This record gives sequence, structure tokens and C-alpha cells, in this order.
Amino acid sequence: MLSSLSKLTDAQIAEVRKLEADLGKTLLSFSRYDVVAANLSEAELSRVRELEKKIGTVLIALDPKSISGA
Repeated sequence: MLSSLSKLTDAQIAEVRKLEADLGKTLLSFSRYDVVAANLSEAELSRVRELEKKIGTVLIALDPKSISGA
């Protein structure tokens, strides 16, 4: 299971912004995805970690079979 920020329509964003204004709070929308992490070799994992450090984020390698449409 993986969660990431949701891709919302303009109408959905408008609804979220209205509720944010009403509450006086910032809201974040996350969606869940059923995916499986890929098995990486030590060399591959090292390359992923290097790029994570370089760009300041977390990367997750996914098994292509677990991605819908793949």
C-alpha cells in the first residue's frame, strides 16, 4: 500500500479550499494505491539512495506488475 497526494479535479479543489477557509486550517488530500515494492540489487539500491540524497526526497521502486495498466 502506498499513499501520495491526490490528483483532484478543479471542482474538488474548490470544495477543499472552501472547507479550509471555514475551518481556518490547511488540508492535504492523499490517495492509496495497491502496489508492491520492487526487489533491488545492492547496486540499484545504492543508486536510488544517491539520487534521493541529491534531490532531497524519498523514492520508491515499484514492481511493474503491481502498477495498474502495466
